[in-house]
This record gives sequence, C-alpha cells and structure tokens, in this order.
Amino acid sequence: MEIVVYSTSWCGPCNNAKRLLKERGLDFTEIDIEEIGWSRDDLFKKTGGRTVPQIVFDGKSIGGYDDLLVLDRNGKLNN
Repeated sequence: MEIVVYSTSWCGPCNNAKRLLKERGLDFTEIDIEEIGWSRDDLFKKTGGRTVPQIVFDGKSIGGYDDLLVLDRNGKLNN
C-alpha cells in the first residue's frame, strides 16, 4: 500500500498521524506543503481537503487524523 501524508512542520495532528502509522509498521511518504510551496487550494485540488494532515492510501484520500483513527479502531491499519 502506498501512503502519502500531506502535512506542515508545525501541525500537531500531522505528527500524531505519522506516529500512528509508524506504530502500525506502515511506511509512508510525507509531503510538507509549505516546503513545496502549496496553498490550501493546491492541497484541495490534490486531495479534496484543505486542512492538514491529508492522508492518501493508494491514491484515494481517506481524510485527516480523525479519519485515520477511525480506520485504526476498526482494525484496518493492521499491517
């Protein structure tokens, strides 16, 4: 599974999402939208969401940290 986390360096929920993915043994690519010069509109065009983190599994946006928690609670992050 290819996982991409769109984030910013100062985002607490971003850090929580990355920690949870690491705890579950899941590899991911992090893209800091500020480092690449993306606006929230650019993020929306790519993921359908304007807030960070935006998490994408195999090209499909699953949403943010709260959505990731729901997947985890439902056992869908087990590696």
